[in-house]
Amino acid sequence: MIRFYNGRVLSFKNGIKITDDEVWVDGSKIVFVGKNPNSKADREINLNGNLLMPSFKNAHTHSAMTFARSLADDLPLQPWLYDMIFPMEAKLTGEDIYHLSKLAFLEYLTSGITACFDMYYFPEDMARASVDFGFRTVMTCGLNNFKENIESLEEYYNKFNSYDELISYKLGFHAEYTTSKELMSGIAGLAEKYKAPVFMHSSETESEVKECIQRYGKTPTVLFDELGLFNYGGGAYHSVWVNDNDLEIYKKHGVYAVINPGSNSKLASGIAPVSKMIDKNIQLAIGTDGPSSNNALDMFREMYLLAATQKLNDRNAASTDANKILEMATVGGAKCMGLDNCDTIDVGKTADLIVIDLNRPNMQPINNITKNMVYSGSKENVKLTMINGRILYENGEFVGIDTEEIYGNAQKITDRIKG
Repeated sequence: MIRFYNGRVLSFKNGIKITDDEVWVDGSKIVFVGKNPNSKADREINLNGNLLMPSFKNAHTHSAMTFARSLADDLPLQPWLYDMIFPMEAKLTGEDIYHLSKLAFLEYLTSGITACFDMYYFPEDMARASVDFGFRTVMTCGLNNFKENIESLEEYYNKFNSYDELISYKLGFHAEYTTSKELMSGIAGLAEKYKAPVFMHSSETESEVKECIQRYGKTPTVLFDELGLFNYGGGAYHSVWVNDNDLEIYKKHGVYAVINPGSNSKLASGIAPVSKMIDKNIQLAIGTDGPSSNNALDMFREMYLLAATQKLNDRNAASTDANKILEMATVGGAKCMGLDNCDTIDVGKTADLIVIDLNRPNMQPINNITKNMVYSGSKENVKLTMINGRILYENGEFVGIDTEEIYGNAQKITDRIKG
């Protein structure tokens, strides 16, 4: 039993409201939120005025691409992907994925991220890495014309949704421009069979949308809708080059626009119309994308970039309220990923929690804590990261994790791939 006391709590249960409640965790669950509990804890954590809140959820990433961090920088998306990334990816093994993903998990912890929505290959090894490390991972498939097939996607869906409490799986594919219409129709069939949402990259670049219109006479969003891919919801990673009709489809089916401001800025893909999405009540989440296109796995940087780019794009400093962005990075990501039991601080919810250090220069003086996290916060402020009731990062140190082994394995793999 762990007791958090003498601090501030942002539960998200009733919107942006900070209380002085205590929070008690027993095993993987939150068992008490309130004042004056009649119980005794095994460990008592004095928050000293700091903020306890639900963790960040990274709603789109490719964790094992840590191998390509700064190996293919300063290139547009298509040359970056086809000329640099795909050839290197062809050399990866399942064991590589196991070790490279652990490096990403370390970085996630330092940013207060306790769950990632990962699209990559060798899901068995990703699941094994997550469980061994203690990290929560929702996986989806990067199925395309070159890798995976409908049969393997269905196999993964059934296997990894009953694998471990830290692992779940969603239907998905890479993108329209790498996936045939026949394959997409097959995925829509699985969506219908399992009444399940589907996730994919969509409308990331202007050229992607134009080429889809040339091929099919319609945008990727309209194509997916007509194929039945969104009949049970889902999510579109990036969603930069979307028009009003596309957004109506998102709204109709409850499709999440998963925004990746760091990657979209670095690859000059464009700025997603988030302020318009908010006005239209589109469901929203935030992802870092992979460490080869971002290159950091830092939710604080994503939140700030999202806020700043929207204001620039709209030429309006009042555009896109920071509290909405904070909600997207936490509750929005959890809902998008199907982690409904990890979204808020409440009795019975899973204890995926973080402590934000307010006793740092960038968080003083105390005026508006939530907005200051978006505009001034950084990884420096993550004092503790807890996943499933287990503390894995505290006071700048990883708990029970051999970081040198993880770093060494990642370097060996990267050196081999470069060679």
